[in-house]
Amino acid sequence: MLSRQFISAAFIAVTATGGIAYAAGQQGKVMYRQADGTYVVNTATLTANVKGFKGATPLEVFIKNNKVVKIEALPNHESPKFFDRVRQQLLPKFNGMKLSEAATAQKIDGATGATYSSRAVKENVAAAVAYYRKNR
Repeated sequence: MLSRQFISAAFIAVTATGGIAYAAGQQGKVMYRQADGTYVVNTATLTANVKGFKGATPLEVFIKNNKVVKIEALPNHESPKFFDRVRQQLLPKFNGMKLSEAATAQKIDGATGATYSSRAVKENVAAAVAYYRKNR
């Protein structure tokens, strides 16, 4: 039988890597509202079928006043070297973007060398915007 300390240590280790707990106790929620009025849409379950090069590329999309505030990538299996390009080159392009533009952001250039990951991120953002519009 596993000891309580071992189970606690395993949970802390997984939590520290972002594998189970995220968003300050909001795990399992597709969308929640922060105290400042910002909505956060988690695409992990919304876009499970949207794949980058090596699998799903879930995001948290922060929305306030009908604009994308920021986008944070959640843990994924993409190659770190290439996904870092997406983090640096593509995700910031959405900051401050109106939702109407973000929903059809296929015209935004992706990150060079990370075509599949870039396409998946754009699809995740579009899904997050659609979910926000339907459920807020």
